[in-house]
Amino acid sequence: MDKNRQKYKYLYLLSEKYPNRQSVVTELIRLKAILNLARPTEHFMSDLHGEYESFFHILNNCSGVIKEKVDYLFEKDLTPAQRAEFCTLIYYPREKIMDLKEKKALSPSWYSKNLRLLLKLSRLMSYKYPQSELKNLMPKGYETIILELLTARPNDDAFQEVYFNTILNTLININSGNEYIIAFTIFIKKLAVAHLHIVGDIFDRGQRPDSIIDMLRQHHSVDIQWGNHDILWMGAMCGNEACIATVIRNSVSYNNTAVLEKGYAISLRPLSSLASKLYPDKNLNIAMKRTISIILFKVEGQLIKRNPDFNMEGRLLLDKIDYISKHIKINGKSYPVKSPSFPTINPDNPYELTEEEQSVLDEIKSSFRDSARLRKHIDFLYQKGSVYKAYNNNLLYHGCIPLNEDGTFKRIKINNQTYYGKNYLDFCDKTIRQAYLGLYDQKVIDLMYYFWCGRLSPFSGREFKTFERMYIEDKSTWIEPSDAYYRYCDDENVCNMILEEFSLKTKRGHIINGHVPVKVKEGESPVKANGKTIIIDGGFCKAYHNKTGIAGYTLISNSRGLRLLEHQTCSNIKEALKANQDIESVSCTLELQNYHSSTADTDLGEEIQEQINDIYHLMLAYQNGLIPEKA
Repeated sequence: MDKNRQKYKYLYLLSEKYPNRQSVVTELIRLKAILNLARPTEHFMSDLHGEYESFFHILNNCSGVIKEKVDYLFEKDLTPAQRAEFCTLIYYPREKIMDLKEKKALSPSWYSKNLRLLLKLSRLMSYKYPQSELKNLMPKGYETIILELLTARPNDDAFQEVYFNTILNTLININSGNEYIIAFTIFIKKLAVAHLHIVGDIFDRGQRPDSIIDMLRQHHSVDIQWGNHDILWMGAMCGNEACIATVIRNSVSYNNTAVLEKGYAISLRPLSSLASKLYPDKNLNIAMKRTISIILFKVEGQLIKRNPDFNMEGRLLLDKIDYISKHIKINGKSYPVKSPSFPTINPDNPYELTEEEQSVLDEIKSSFRDSARLRKHIDFLYQKGSVYKAYNNNLLYHGCIPLNEDGTFKRIKINNQTYYGKNYLDFCDKTIRQAYLGLYDQKVIDLMYYFWCGRLSPFSGREFKTFERMYIEDKSTWIEPSDAYYRYCDDENVCNMILEEFSLKTKRGHIINGHVPVKVKEGESPVKANGKTIIIDGGFCKAYHNKTGIAGYTLISNSRGLRLLEHQTCSNIKEALKANQDIESVSCTLELQNYHSSTADTDLGEEIQEQINDIYHLMLAYQNGLIPEKA
């Protein structure tokens, strides 16, 4: 390679993509223009906890954004009832068309009217996107006709009007109306939300987390910040026995074993057979919970004993039970044990599994490993997920940044290394990925359980009291001490310290957090520290509705700032189709700007600016003859 080529090596590589000055000029113009488009819309949701039906509706109506656009655009043209029916068609096009077909309400005029409405709505919602990107958002195979309809000008020219009407009438006459209505609704939903952030906890409690992941896998642009319940399932897939036992226990406790057996083909028959044998006088669900709980406490104890640096000795309770008097001593105080039946515990070695327990655990562990669908879903969590994400000056993470009582970063010692703040979360991220590779020692796999429930885990930040809640009546033993972070997240100075730790600007930066349900009905606000922290766990899961008083949050970020939607009730599909019901939401503007922010104000804008700088230098190299142009 000659000296000149070596000096301009990067520009020579770039010239492969832009071989001459004209191609550079074209790209410069395009990128400069994109920087001045309105900032793309982002949605943030957290703690979905398997509530597929609610999530399905909110994802389909884009958290109410589509209804707002329809009301704005068609307020004078359509009645409220007509707008509601049109929205239902967008949310559930297949089901709505089938419903109207049964009622014999479909006709060429119906298709013409609704396709024109969808086209008008698409034009309105596409203004934030460059023409080059619109095609990528359209369903494959439908791009050509949709683009022709979008760019036609029937009001400007008689021939254009005939051209436009011919396209529309032809697709209706050849019975393609259904396909194109569905294609337009997919396109509109993508236009409504440029990017979706899921701030943790897809799994557990609700019935179908697997179906939620199937939907997310189809989403055009999504990222995930792992929650402790996600880490638990990821740990189970990595082969951590304590994680596996906890996943089973949670599913049995919330009576949603269908996700294991039907969703992931993980049979619980070995567990139910052993449970029936050990507790023949108990309801099968109760017997299974007791059986798997004891297995959990045993394998958890083994894990804690081989990892003293986890500082989880307070969870070693099986050896604190007096199996004769049926009492347990905790912190010097004795408590009676509730339902004290422990048929598989050897008091001389309480953490040893029986042969039958080990056999059950081995079979279930093998089922986890062999579940192709679960592996596909966990692969997706690894591909799209991370411990945290710094995005457009917002810091997203599910749980906490461990803090001392004085609000400074807590130093955590693991494997003779000390971590705190950002480098602790980076260590966690690296370890979680190593665990899935399966190429590292047992300590890496053990850490997956610590990340699920450790007091200093950034996903949890509290000390679990699973045994106490199950076996001790005295509720004072149930209190779960939590990290100081959960008190300091309402302190603006501490929040600024955390933002600076991640190299984010404090003036317009925010921490977006999940994990802790906001008790709205008790007057608690999701907005903390003068707007620096926003807790978006509003209780999607039905199990939390009584606690929070609402049905979840969606945080929306667009060119005008931040807006929080508080979801009151969620219709199911049958209700939506029957009466065109929609989600009820209350909108709260958190940060209305006195200017419209553009793509230039985002991380994408910074990347585009770097591209502009690079190809500008390539243009100068062409102009000065330093690099030869290609035809």
